[in-house]
Amino acid sequence: MNATWKPVNNQQKKKRRNRLLLFVIVLVAVGFWVYGFYSTPLPEVAEVEKPTVIKNPTEFSDQSTVLSAPLPKPSSNHILKRTIQSGDNLSAIFESVKISQTIMLQIVAADESLLALDILKPGNILTFSLDEKTRQLINMELFIDPAHQVVYQRVDENSFEYSEIILPGTWESQLLAGEIEGSFYQSAIAVGLNDHETGNIAYLFKNKVNFGRDIRAGDTFQVVRSLQLIDGKLTGQSSIEAVRIFSRKHQYSAFLFEDGNFYDEKGESLARAFQRFPFKGRFRISSPFNPARRHPITKRISPHKGVDFGMPVGTPIYSTGDGVITRVKNHPYAGKYIEIRHDGRYLTRYLHLHRITVKRGQKVKRGERIALSGNTGRSTGPHLHYEIHIKGRAVNPITAKIPMAVSIPKGKYKAFKQRVTELNSLLEPPQFDLVGS
Repeated sequence: MNATWKPVNNQQKKKRRNRLLLFVIVLVAVGFWVYGFYSTPLPEVAEVEKPTVIKNPTEFSDQSTVLSAPLPKPSSNHILKRTIQSGDNLSAIFESVKISQTIMLQIVAADESLLALDILKPGNILTFSLDEKTRQLINMELFIDPAHQVVYQRVDENSFEYSEIILPGTWESQLLAGEIEGSFYQSAIAVGLNDHETGNIAYLFKNKVNFGRDIRAGDTFQVVRSLQLIDGKLTGQSSIEAVRIFSRKHQYSAFLFEDGNFYDEKGESLARAFQRFPFKGRFRISSPFNPARRHPITKRISPHKGVDFGMPVGTPIYSTGDGVITRVKNHPYAGKYIEIRHDGRYLTRYLHLHRITVKRGQKVKRGERIALSGNTGRSTGPHLHYEIHIKGRAVNPITAKIPMAVSIPKGKYKAFKQRVTELNSLLEPPQFDLVGS
């Protein structure tokens, strides 16, 4: 079969050239695109910033500024310490560590039965432990001295409870002796006794010695003092064990016996007797002394360090012994209360009062009216809360061994004489002949 050939005209040739040119252009464009894709460097990916760790979140007042990244494990950054300075108060201290006044009141509530935070002194240390994530206060420790600390531990969102750490330590006896030059007070301070110890000695001999008239220059004195140590370091706690004062014609002596009272060499008591109850008449015990009592309001185990006597508001309250008023306070939970120190070993407290009729620093006698009972502070009804502390420890006021006898009981006299012999062996012999008092 023969094919017929037809000549291609100019118009057809032009269309073919255009198609070929378009193909070439497209091919070149694709080539450039492919080249650009593989040869152009990829855009840099910004490095992801590592979570910021806030070393001291207390620098931020807004908690939302603290990132949710893991915080470091508890370190010194989460332990805040404040050493009490003269003029400090609890409210200002809490503000300085950025802990709310609400939290402070929760701790004060826990301290109601101890009242340790009412008498912060220069040198005491408060340590605040904060949760590493929430910055919530976990516990607060009050360092009173190396042998005595109090820890206030959080138990839930709204309350704390405390525990006392009291270390017995070791006690070492020390002899201090001197000659009167000027006054007894100045001479005692000169040999190393402190204000408190010197005052206690003067108080012991109050009914036997007139220090302004009976003690003269050249007279001598000797004191056996026990000092408490923890790990070989002094805690600042001390106890007078024996005292002898030699005047021109007399010897005055005082020896501490196992019952916590002082007696002269004959076994006669030097302590003024106490009365058992701070009121007249009879009133029922509404809550007894109980170190493991469940608090009637908070329902938590809270030591009850005294005895509650149910009585009408306005009942006269009397000091149970001679002493000096050391505290007159209005506490948000303990209410209006009084503390009286009776020489160096005994202390009494009277809480939830309606009206107080004495002032701090005032001397009072046994049986002297000091207040009217009330229902102030955190209280379930009108009553008096009464405490006795012996050597810094609360004891049951109903059964406590307090000075009520005038001399050593016959059954204890032999043991007392043995104790006197032991203490006398620590004392220097007198420097001149004396006539016994």
